[in-house]
Amino acid sequence: MNRATDILLTAMAPAIWGSTYYVTTEFLPDGYPVTVSMLRTLPAGLFLLLLVRRLPPLSFIGKVSLLGVLNFTIFQSMLFAAAYRLPGGVAATVGAVQPLFVILIAYLAICTKIRTLSVIAAAGGIAGVALLVLTPEAALDPIGIAAGLAGALSMAGGTVLSRKWKPDVSPLAFTAWQLTAGGVLLVPLALWMEPPLPPLSGTNIMALSYLCLIGAAFTYVLWLRGVGRMEPSAASTLGFLSPATALVLGWALLEQHVSPLQGLGILVVLGSVWLGQNPGSRAQLAAAAS
Repeated sequence: MNRATDILLTAMAPAIWGSTYYVTTEFLPDGYPVTVSMLRTLPAGLFLLLLVRRLPPLSFIGKVSLLGVLNFTIFQSMLFAAAYRLPGGVAATVGAVQPLFVILIAYLAICTKIRTLSVIAAAGGIAGVALLVLTPEAALDPIGIAAGLAGALSMAGGTVLSRKWKPDVSPLAFTAWQLTAGGVLLVPLALWMEPPLPPLSGTNIMALSYLCLIGAAFTYVLWLRGVGRMEPSAASTLGFLSPATALVLGWALLEQHVSPLQGLGILVVLGSVWLGQNPGSRAQLAAAAS
């Protein structure tokens, strides 16, 4: 497949993740971030394992476990903690620092050059997301902000290491391994940190099914496939599409007003995403892929 197809397929993941805030706050019980993370992650991993019917080799178990912790155990817990404690806009803006983390970690871990355009795209994306979602009334809960930053740092590390340690298997198998490892490690945390869930309604079950099958199993296959084919910084800037989706959903489903500043934010986000996909020279691409 060509680069445009890789970008489009990878971009579908953060675009769909933009619905997480809406689904979590509107259709799930409040106050169960770790339990919801586990119910989103583990069933998705087991479902994909049933499809691929392949376990990771023993020599790769340690790396898969670490990737599962970074991409799912920590990231999912912090994502839902931020979603519960912060307005969606504030949580999205905090999470938007992830591309900057990716650029730094990729430089340290896989010696990817820090390109000026990548830094500009990442900084511009943060500004665009802030224009999209921040309001004067936005509440700045310190614990929620810390959770958002921790989640962004965790997934940034997982994104870079997924590229560095990509095994010679299908994206479906690689995703299944990570989801299962991360989900299994979330089980004891959920049992220790949170009380049992109340009886779930049909709406709750449908929301969890969506987060599990579409928001995790489907999207992470696309995401890890893209991470294996694109520069980490290029893939990470696609994450700016997530708050853009959240804004559109708020406008379409919650009748939220879209201001001129938010319209400007959409343009800045799209510009940053485009700039972040600038492949640079062939030499840079070859260096990043090695």
